This record gives sequence, structure tokens and C-alpha cells, in this order.
Amino acid sequence: MKNGLIKAGILGVIAVSGGAFGAHALKEVLTAEQLMSFNTGVRYQLIHAVVLLFVFLLMTKYEIKQFKISSTLIFWGVVLFSGSIYLLTLKNIIGLEILKYAGPITPIGGLLIILGWVFIVLGGLKIKD
Repeated sequence: MKNGLIKAGILGVIAVSGGAFGAHALKEVLTAEQLMSFNTGVRYQLIHAVVLLFVFLLMTKYEIKQFKISSTLIFWGVVLFSGSIYLLTLKNIIGLEILKYAGPITPIGGLLIILGWVFIVLGGLKIKD
């Protein structure tokens, strides 16, 4: 549980910091399209940091393995999805041309996030009220 809260907190810190960085420092160096893409990564990361907090709360009440699987899928999905978007939008600033190959990582991260939501549903179906 502690580890999960730390992961959600780290995602939240990075998302809020990234949003501030994008709003202040990047608006002068990125195109409008690149900035919109960067902000998509920030938005998904922040939303799913909050989702992870709720999943971890569910895990304290219910010992349902689907919630644990969900939290793992969502965490790594966000790392891949948002992380690859950050790398792709910042590749010219960072100066590493190899980062252009990060593109295929984005949909893999998105798929993991979707599967994480599916496992929330599957865990919810196992709750006996």
C-alpha cells in the first residue's frame, strides 16, 4: 500500500510540475501542436495519479487481485504513454534524434491504461455487497 501511494504521489508531482513547465517554459519553444501534445501527457498522468489513489483505497477495503493488477497496468501505462509523449515533444530541445523512435511506445502505454480500467471493472464485479 505504501509503495502504491508513493507511486501515485510521484506521478502527481511530475504531472503538476510538467504542467507548470509546459505553461511557462515550453510555450516559447514548442509549437502550439507540440504544446497541446505535451499537455495531453500531463493531463492523462494527473488524472491517472488520482485514479491510482482510488484504486489503492479500494485495495485497503477489498482483497481483490484485479485491483492490484489494475494499479500495475495503469502505473506502467502512464509511464509509457505520458513519458513517450514528453520525449517526443522535447526531442528537439533535448537534442537526441533517437527519441523519434519513442512513437510506438505511446499506444502501448495507452493500451495498458485501458487494460487497467478493464481490471477495475473486473474487480468491481467481484465485490459482494
